[in-house]
Amino acid sequence: MAAETQTELTTVYQVKGMTCGHCEGAVSGEISGLPGVTSVTAVAKTGEVTVVSAAPLDREAVRAAVDEAGYELV
Repeated sequence: MAAETQTELTTVYQVKGMTCGHCEGAVSGEISGLPGVTSVTAVAKTGEVTVVSAAPLDREAVRAAVDEAGYELV
């Protein structure tokens, strides 16, 4: 029986309003709660949030998570 190969998808989003480590944690925490997300790295300096997921994420779900954290998906 062949082992299933699960490919992960990496997507980079631009988030407006992050200025510090606390901001990074807030955004990462909200996006991490989305189904299928395996990793989130937010960088306040660049505004980039790199998300690794098992499948493509619904952009509106990501937007809602970023909004919940108090920031804006660009």
